[in-house]
Amino acid sequence: MTTATAHHFIGGKRIDRPGTENVLSNINPATGEVIGQVPLDSITTADAAVEAARAAFASWAATPIGERCQIMFRYKALLEAHFDELAAMIVSEHGKTMAEARGDVRRGIDCVEFACAAPTLMMGRSLPQIAVSSSFCRTEDEGGVGIDSSADRVPLGVCVGITPFNFPIMVPLWMWPMAVACGNTFVLKPSEKVPQCAIREVELAHEAGLPDGVLNVVTGGPAVVDHLITHDDVKAVSFVGSTKVAAHIHSTASAAGKRAQCMGGAKNYMLVMPDANQDAVVEGVIGSAFGNTGQRCLAGSVAIAVGDAAEWLVPRLVEAANALKIAAGDQPGVGMGPLIDEASRERVLRYIGIGEEEGAILALDGRNVDLPRTGCFVGPTIFDNVRPGMQIVEEEIFGPVLSIVREETLDAAIATMNRSRYGNMGVIFTSSGYAARRFRSHAQAGMIGINVGVPAPMAVFPFSGWKDSFIGTLHANGEDAVRFYTEFQITVSRWL
Repeated sequence: MTTATAHHFIGGKRIDRPGTENVLSNINPATGEVIGQVPLDSITTADAAVEAARAAFASWAATPIGERCQIMFRYKALLEAHFDELAAMIVSEHGKTMAEARGDVRRGIDCVEFACAAPTLMMGRSLPQIAVSSSFCRTEDEGGVGIDSSADRVPLGVCVGITPFNFPIMVPLWMWPMAVACGNTFVLKPSEKVPQCAIREVELAHEAGLPDGVLNVVTGGPAVVDHLITHDDVKAVSFVGSTKVAAHIHSTASAAGKRAQCMGGAKNYMLVMPDANQDAVVEGVIGSAFGNTGQRCLAGSVAIAVGDAAEWLVPRLVEAANALKIAAGDQPGVGMGPLIDEASRERVLRYIGIGEEEGAILALDGRNVDLPRTGCFVGPTIFDNVRPGMQIVEEEIFGPVLSIVREETLDAAIATMNRSRYGNMGVIFTSSGYAARRFRSHAQAGMIGINVGVPAPMAVFPFSGWKDSFIGTLHANGEDAVRFYTEFQITVSRWL
């Protein structure tokens, strides 16, 4: 099929300015077909995107917040109208199943709806008559002049978002809608593996009436990222990706004087108690471990069977995983799609080999299930009798590999989970209120699930990773997002 270079979107229009011969071929991961070419190191284009955002900032920040949010309301309606189109783009460019792609779009729309609440969320504080102006007078009646003080939230300026491949519509919408609703302008650098989804969502924002230059997209690789996060005109950087890159971006951006929030990797644990509802466990664990082909930062990649729970847990999980249909995301009845690219497939296969070498029991081998002949597919894989310290339980695999650890008690299971350097989510399946409460009180993770396999917070709450899963102070989404994209301006006034 004919391929095209991925365009940038700057100043309200698509820009074809590759500026480089270094390009990445995008593929449809379900078929292996090349669907586009992405320029990787167009620094001049990154400069143009920042300049467009800088030039638009003063006017946009001065636009009444109600008018800014009216554009967000219209944008939300456009996303609803183009829902099926966007979901189909995700299936083609990323490889998700259609159900997963629709979930991606829906949760992104939730973020836009939350950004429409910016007028309430940006409200400041005031305290009249905080003091009087004469040191000899304590009140105005004694001859002093009253002093009032207020704290107002104001936008920062040009903000940058660097987003991953695994949620090509939703994660950009974690960032820029709230940023621009608060009065900032924005440069989005989407993953070079899925640029067309991001460009399309930005086009729709301009159809909704977003002024030129307020929101811009530049495609590219590491060179473009490093340029953006140190650019003199950039004030804040938001990132989602691996912990290694998160640490690099946070340290580099912070050293350059930028505000930074960096969401990193994860190794998420699911504790299964003997008294848990078995059907709910199987549904929750399978969906968490193999949904999105394991390519999400809230994927449950370790299940801890407590007590005798393993006796029924392991065979039922193997049976359910075996029943998943592995195919392209647009096929009827598909349960799991491909990995994003061949490099990801090779990485997952390498980890399966490592698990065998470490002595874990391969209860279900994803290399030997019925797979499509083309595309980047690996089947669901389940290891049993995994022990802490093994690579497959310590390192983020980011694929459809589930490790089952066995522990005798709830406290031992919690201790095993808490040894992880990551802290995105922890889940417990139980019918015991005591066990659930003890888990919630002692689990060292920022997002807790009780009989919920993927406790992804709605947009009104922050995406609250802990430990090496997050580097920064203010998280994405929720009121944290408003705090991240604004700063307080304090006014002290008196009238003579």
